[in-house]
Amino acid sequence: MSFRNERNELEGQNVSQCPHKPQRRVCLRVQVFVELNELVIDRNQELQWRETARWIKFEEEVEETERWGRPHIPSLTFRSLLELRKTISHGAVLLDLKQKSLPGIAQQVVEQMVISDQIKAEDRANVLRALLLSHRFLSVVLSVVLSVRHPSVCHPSAYPPSVQAPPLRRPRSSREVKLMEKIPERAEATVVLVGSVGFLDQPSMAFVRLWEAVLLESVLEAPVPVRFLFLLLGPPTANIDYHQIGRSISTLMSDKHFHEAAYQADDRQDLLSAINRFLDCSVVLPPSEVADSLVPSKPSDEPLRRSGRLFGGLIKDVTRRYPQYIGDLRDALNPQCMAAIIFIYFAALSPAITFGGLLGEKTEGLIGVSELIVATAMQGVVFSVLGAQPLLVIGFSGPLLVFEEAFYTFCKDNRIEYLTGRVWIGFWLVLIVLLTVAFEGSILVRFVSRFTQEIFSFLISLIFIYETFAKLVKVRSELMGKQQPNTALLSLVLMAGTYFIAFYLRKFKNSSFFPGRVRRIIGDFGVPIAILIMVLVDYSVEDTYTQKLSVPSGFSVSSPQKRGWLISPLGSDGQFPVWMMAASILPAVLVFILIFMESQITALIISKKERMLGKGTGFHLDLLIIVVVGGLSALLGLPWLSAATVRSVTHTNALTVMSKAVAPGDKPRIQEVKEQRVTGFLVAVLVGLSIVIGEVLRQIPLAVLFGIFLYMGVMSLNGIQLAERLILLLMPPKYHPDHNYVRKVRTLRMHLYTLVQLTCLSLLWVVMATAAALAFPFVLLLTIPVRMLVLPRLFTRRELQSLDTDDAEPPLEEKEGQDEYSQLQMPV
Repeated sequence: MSFRNERNELEGQNVSQCPHKPQRRVCLRVQVFVELNELVIDRNQELQWRETARWIKFEEEVEETERWGRPHIPSLTFRSLLELRKTISHGAVLLDLKQKSLPGIAQQVVEQMVISDQIKAEDRANVLRALLLSHRFLSVVLSVVLSVRHPSVCHPSAYPPSVQAPPLRRPRSSREVKLMEKIPERAEATVVLVGSVGFLDQPSMAFVRLWEAVLLESVLEAPVPVRFLFLLLGPPTANIDYHQIGRSISTLMSDKHFHEAAYQADDRQDLLSAINRFLDCSVVLPPSEVADSLVPSKPSDEPLRRSGRLFGGLIKDVTRRYPQYIGDLRDALNPQCMAAIIFIYFAALSPAITFGGLLGEKTEGLIGVSELIVATAMQGVVFSVLGAQPLLVIGFSGPLLVFEEAFYTFCKDNRIEYLTGRVWIGFWLVLIVLLTVAFEGSILVRFVSRFTQEIFSFLISLIFIYETFAKLVKVRSELMGKQQPNTALLSLVLMAGTYFIAFYLRKFKNSSFFPGRVRRIIGDFGVPIAILIMVLVDYSVEDTYTQKLSVPSGFSVSSPQKRGWLISPLGSDGQFPVWMMAASILPAVLVFILIFMESQITALIISKKERMLGKGTGFHLDLLIIVVVGGLSALLGLPWLSAATVRSVTHTNALTVMSKAVAPGDKPRIQEVKEQRVTGFLVAVLVGLSIVIGEVLRQIPLAVLFGIFLYMGVMSLNGIQLAERLILLLMPPKYHPDHNYVRKVRTLRMHLYTLVQLTCLSLLWVVMATAAALAFPFVLLLTIPVRMLVLPRLFTRRELQSLDTDDAEPPLEEKEGQDEYSQLQMPV
């Protein structure tokens, strides 16, 4: 009878007699619980067996946070299986051992190891002592157990008639109760013990099958009778991975066919044959991804390395980037660049209109849409022509809006001319950036970790969301005494409609409908489509008033009756206070902090090696151009700008060329990025020409811009790890996602880190809500020493490496349910 036929015949019953050994009972259809224990040194520098994994059909591993990971199908290394087969072929195999206690089993195992010349006679006591070491479990430490869970392991006749089956043992902890619910009835256990010891000269192995399953004292975390025991001890210098071999035998014993073969095995050769059959049915996955990592990379010129010379970093940026100027123009002769211009134009114009409208409200019309459009165009043209990294998109952002509002409030309360004060801030900005570039201060961006970035981003996102609803409440309160029915309701509808249309069109980009190119077009133009639809809705409701965007006709300032295009440094009456000229250095430092942080961090994101940029970047040169042009533009009453993170990443993604020669089933890889200056230049020119469509812009209700503002705030929250960890505060640990910081940091420690960030965030919010709002960039800067000096005292280095590493990479391929904007931790 063949093995398959014999096995099928035995599957019809629970007990069978082996033809060679009639007295031995063989159990089939018995579920197996496998536990892997490894020899470790505890805090008291004493050896003990520690549970590291278990198998209840699937593998569960103890994570570094000392909790169980998610059940998964185990994957084994081919070498570990070969090593396992080798150790079994030379080790001790004890089948049907008639012992009912761990000391008895250990004594027999040690004697067999001595007989098979695996260990020396003088090592007998040490090996025996190692086998009888205490066991430490993750969920519960079991004490001596004098009862078993199952009255019979294989069959009711397993116990002689004169011996009554021991009573069931009731689990004593809630965790143990839950574990016992997972383990099937009539299950038997396999104990795997592996580890390295210094007193052995060679690896020693023993495979034990007991005559009948017995409950061993304090060996398993659950009261399950043990049928099999695998032991592997050896010197730490041996070229062998004890952990992987332990996982291999554990996985084999959890496999239905192998453990049935182990039950029926008559000798060592039967076990080896079962391993060979397992190998025949296994699939080996070649390490295709390793090939790329084996290729040595060329040493790159680190742009953030100090040269030690005055203006040394700036000189290196110029000599590195400007020789490739002709290539920057030639690379633009590509259809992909032309297609990117249209998309980036709307991506740059929409925030200019949105922020311009809000800035006009904050400054009572002194700076509005016209000034922001002109500034975006002028500074964009200059930067695209002279900048070291032309992929950066220059624009206005939330942090600068907060500062402009705070400074305007300060000037209004102290009766200081706002625009003239900005001129002197601009002068100081030029001086500060010259000193910073001269002494290569851009390298300080390396100290701005994810800890500070997340607090910064979360604060700005909250401000966006708060301002949206605050403006709606303000609209309602202003219209309470006026005869304007339904205005507040229509404003709410326009705001919510704009937000939801933009939100779901972005989701549509990654859906399964329509071809990929059509989805991308609809998703990329989601914001302009949302604005257009809601403007048409507002236009169709003729009997309800809504406040519209204030835009002058033609090339004119937002409030011609209040200001002109040229701002005098001495004020409108020539009496600007001298003390304010000098004191403007303080707000200038704060503005510089904002521009420095956002521009340099954006440049870091763009220049990551994963993006395969070949022409390099220039942190010092780019910072100099952005700040100098912005500082001098204050003479024209234009707002300061910085490198906008999301717009810059979007620009880079739109110019990324993916390889088309891809093997079937393989992922497309980045072939190149069209690093050129033409797209940024033409986008800036088109934004500038938009000033002539003032008649169209005046049809946009402010409520629609509030919806875009809400959209930008909510979307900015998506990529912030702090927001994800706030959600985890309300989620049971078993539902936590499989992130690196979740696996490697204990839950309570992770929540403590989140609370530290929330404390810093609350402090910043309090500063924002008081008269000290101007100082919030400085308070934000204080989070850097908090991260460097305070957190290392509260958290281990390993915990900080898991929580404070920059592991969010914007994906460059279209995937359902994923979006590159959600991967950024910087605000819009």
